[in-house]
Amino acid sequence: MSDEARITDVESQLFVLPLSEPLTDAMHGEHTHFELITATVTLDDGLKGTGYTYTGGRGGRAIHALIKHDLAPVLIGLDATRVEALNQFMDEHLHYVGRGGIAAFAVSAIDIALWDLRCRTRGEPLWKAAGGAASRAKAYHGGIDLSFTVDRLLENVQSYLDNGLSSVKIKVGRPDLNEDVARVKAVRELIGASAALMVDANYSMTVDAAIEAALRFAPYDLTWFEEPVVPEDLDGYAAIADRTAMPLAMGENLHTIHEFTAACDRAKLSYLQPDASNCGGITGWLRAAAQAARHGIPICSHGMHELHVSLVASQTHAGWVEVHSFPIDTYTIKPLQIDQDRVIASDEPGIGVEFDWERLASYEIGQNTV
Repeated sequence: MSDEARITDVESQLFVLPLSEPLTDAMHGEHTHFELITATVTLDDGLKGTGYTYTGGRGGRAIHALIKHDLAPVLIGLDATRVEALNQFMDEHLHYVGRGGIAAFAVSAIDIALWDLRCRTRGEPLWKAAGGAASRAKAYHGGIDLSFTVDRLLENVQSYLDNGLSSVKIKVGRPDLNEDVARVKAVRELIGASAALMVDANYSMTVDAAIEAALRFAPYDLTWFEEPVVPEDLDGYAAIADRTAMPLAMGENLHTIHEFTAACDRAKLSYLQPDASNCGGITGWLRAAAQAARHGIPICSHGMHELHVSLVASQTHAGWVEVHSFPIDTYTIKPLQIDQDRVIASDEPGIGVEFDWERLASYEIGQNTV
């Protein structure tokens, strides 16, 4: 967008989408549904761009209300071409009631819509506009599977292999560490020695427990141990890395560039995993990616694989795209493309995500919901 383009409307919609079976992790408990919150920005020439965020089933109404009542009114009449400046403006507008948290989710949805408009106006796909390094990236499938029996876990992992991805991540954090170790061993035996295997504790452990777990997991050649402890305990992450040499990953619960900067400085991470749905959108994700690059840390993603494929692929220090268990592809026009352990970004102008609005319609929460 080279000339000014004034915003005339910002519309938010909230959808509550069911899961085919309950999914469980060590911190968030059972997921029975997820929430999709969209933000469609209209310009004075009629061009529309759509962004979105999502939750694991809680907080969607608050995010929807923030967009509708606190962000949409102040954006009307502003120049949509100034994407990064608008991101900063929205952050400052909401900072007193929520630096990070649900405010970051709301900002993210609108920021992604502004990037959709930027890419459509330029006639570029997101992977080119965001960096242009490549149009595909390596990927793994991330399961939310802590409550599964070992047999059900292996059946689930086999479905990932059948869909074209040989690398997987499973949940850990059961009360009995022996059970976690047995599950890691079983999955390693199923996928073979050459595939990447990651585990995710969803910050459910103490530092000492995480050190013990890392040492017990060591024989199974993990690519990383994700979120062993709370994301605020950066020195705890460093201690785990120092005492075990286990590669560590985190980032999905960091919402501001200040948090990402501190994590890169102090946590001794091997991988960084920002989520554009909650760190300020594409603008925030790229800022986190730049911080990772400065520290020599590969940039990865959490969730929303349909968008992150373009972002991770765009970076010269690309790591891994997580293909998530929430079935967002059910509600988009074009499902994620997988080819030989790689995911492929869209070449169409825009962010590469087109929702199937007709299919979503029956899951929308009423327009007057706040």
